[in-house]
Amino acid sequence: MKIDTFESKIVVLPIENIDTDQIIPARYLKVTSMEGLGAGLFQDWRYHKSDGSPVPEFPLNKPASKGAEILVTGDNFGCGSSREHAPWALMQYGFKAVISTSFADIFNGNALKNGLLPIVVPADVHKELLASDGGRVKVDLAAQKITLPSGKEVHFPIDAFAKQCLLEGVDELGYMLKQDPAITAYEARRVGSVNTLQ
Repeated sequence: MKIDTFESKIVVLPIENIDTDQIIPARYLKVTSMEGLGAGLFQDWRYHKSDGSPVPEFPLNKPASKGAEILVTGDNFGCGSSREHAPWALMQYGFKAVISTSFADIFNGNALKNGLLPIVVPADVHKELLASDGGRVKVDLAAQKITLPSGKEVHFPIDAFAKQCLLEGVDELGYMLKQDPAITAYEARRVGSVNTLQ
């Protein structure tokens, strides 16, 4: 899925150190496809264990959060064990981006490789977003900036290769496959030059 410029309301989950087992419980790791994983996102927080009914006060269960494509979370999001299922679940639920002050390195890498945009913002910007639940944020990946509900523009860092893949809507393998014509042409020229030398 390509990511370039989009605008969405945000849903705020102001909890620090959310680990991957809280994002998607280990019992979901048996599947090898991301299909249906959105239903398991924050499963143990979203639903009562006793009867499986939704927890009304959990942010994702509030009617105002429906349709949000941007999740704002506490510091150190995605810590814990490595699992691609965590970004898969977030994407299947409908999120295109997650905003925090920091992400665990492995989660950050898994997110970028799977098409989810992790956005790191300074503490003051984060504080403003935490107080803006339901507000609209515009994301411009090409320009590497977000526009807050207040209208303030904030730039964010991202790896150049990961950015290119997200803009093109491909993973690392997909990017390599798109280079096939150039690789084939190079190989043809190389073989031709070797034959000429002989």
